Amino acid sequence: MGGDRLDPRSEVFADRLGTFLLERGLLDRSAVSRAKSAQAKTKERFDLVLTRLGLIQEAGIAKMLAEFLSLDFVGSDELPDRPVLENGVRPSFLKDNGILPIKFNGDALIVAVKDPFNTDAIQSLSYLIDRPVEQRIAAPSDVEKAFERLYQNTDFAKNDDEAARELPTGAEAIEDDVRRLKDLASEAPVIRLVHDLIARAVETPASDIHIEPREDALRVRFRIDGMLHTVETLPPALRPAVTSRVKIMARLNIAERRLPQDGRIRSTVRGKDIDLRVSTMPTLYGESVVLRVLDRSSTQHDFSALGFNPEALSGLRKALAEPNGIVLVTGPTGSGKTTTLYTALRSLDGASQKIFTVEDPIEYELADINQIQVQPQIGLTFSSALRSILRQDPDIIMIGEIRDLETAEIAIQASLTGHLVLSTVHTNSAAATLTRLIEMGVADYLLASSLTAVLAQRLVRRLCSCAQPAEVPKALVEKLWRDAHTNGANGGSFEALAAGLRRPAGCKACRHTGYRGRTSIGEMLVMTGRLRELLVSGASERAIMDEAIASGMIGMYRDGLMKAFQGETTIEEVLRVTKVS
Repeated sequence: MGGDRLDPRSEVFADRLGTFLLERGLLDRSAVSRAKSAQAKTKERFDLVLTRLGLIQEAGIAKMLAEFLSLDFVGSDELPDRPVLENGVRPSFLKDNGILPIKFNGDALIVAVKDPFNTDAIQSLSYLIDRPVEQRIAAPSDVEKAFERLYQNTDFAKNDDEAARELPTGAEAIEDDVRRLKDLASEAPVIRLVHDLIARAVETPASDIHIEPREDALRVRFRIDGMLHTVETLPPALRPAVTSRVKIMARLNIAERRLPQDGRIRSTVRGKDIDLRVSTMPTLYGESVVLRVLDRSSTQHDFSALGFNPEALSGLRKALAEPNGIVLVTGPTGSGKTTTLYTALRSLDGASQKIFTVEDPIEYELADINQIQVQPQIGLTFSSALRSILRQDPDIIMIGEIRDLETAEIAIQASLTGHLVLSTVHTNSAAATLTRLIEMGVADYLLASSLTAVLAQRLVRRLCSCAQPAEVPKALVEKLWRDAHTNGANGGSFEALAAGLRRPAGCKACRHTGYRGRTSIGEMLVMTGRLRELLVSGASERAIMDEAIASGMIGMYRDGLMKAFQGETTIEEVLRVTKVS
């Protein structure tokens, strides 16, 4: 269609590409009109406007441009396993221009490009190697992942050194000059660096970005499937600039470096709607920054995707169907409690019921639900918000966390007056939740009459498809087999269990870790008459657990073992999160 001969920022290009999208049914007229209006105001390229508005995701844009410009599209499986140009061209030049050499075809070099309109870089590369260069289009994330794999981030280090040379060296002067901090954070190398880190985290995908100041460096780590991995070690001169850039994006006070701060960044990365929850903390060598990545476009909030065993899921659904009572989800930080609660809320009928949440912070926005952000600095605490909510005629209330006796007592009062209450408590098991609330000061008879169910959960890493059969010592398999059956496992011979065990291997898809994604293991304690009697009589945590298992509860350890026997995860993962020896 001649799109490669047009200025991609021109109205003519926008008109032609918009018509192309309409003809193929990729967008409707209102979406194209919205993108054109935005492009006219920002003067950005029309294809970039489409991704920043979230109308088309990055991979879709790449395929669409390939067809529009009559170029071949290259998938991730077609990218090379080793560098094609190892001499003569600096990796930083290729990285900065989004060019990945794929192979030689006769005299010509075939390259995958992120931006097919960057023709000057292609011409420069052709001049450098004295060969014709033919471009193919690939998704930018695929090109970046290939660079990280092939060049081991040498280009990042060079770019960061260049950025550091542009910054002044007096760390003390930088820290004392707020205006200079703003200037530093607004410089192109720093903006590009922070944007690249966020984009890489989204593509990995990582749940958190940790930016940690050290005496001689600024370390960046991603939490992937619950485990931290170092992805960058930046020059120490970048510490104030990177931190200030994140704080500006989160609308935090960059002049305040003595106290912790919390904020939020809402952005579109590669066509995906992303929320970043930002936390800063002063440390010895500067402010530690953690960004929690919340990908709104990929959040399913679907029970079937959480991985709970059928018995636990059935018990949870029945508890949510009750008109009143308290349903608790428990586990340590990062065990998926909030996701479970949001999924529970999404399963309820918000159109015909009045639903309130009190959260700190609000992680995802939910339709038909009234969400309240706790603000202790102005007196809006969990307990004060709950008192006011009860005057709003609610049907269902979700409390982000029961932290103290006052909140617990109001939650119990709400449940006893005809409301369904959902919340979390930080305990290690379902049975421990009951004893923890009593230790907090809750009257045992009130807890026994209001509590409906407790779901305790953990997240274990899921094996990648590259996993291989595991050779586990017979004595260990026999012990695990006995443990599973002691905890009430049904069926399954020794041979069948041993045959199902697998071990991590490692491939490109899982970044050679052997694991890809996570799944839940849990135990669902449903209150029965006998459990209420034990609770009121002051029974121990062990006695409550034994009675729950006798009543049909599948213990968390057993649930994890069964997932290992089925090849979903490993024995090591189950032992790591359940701490069973």
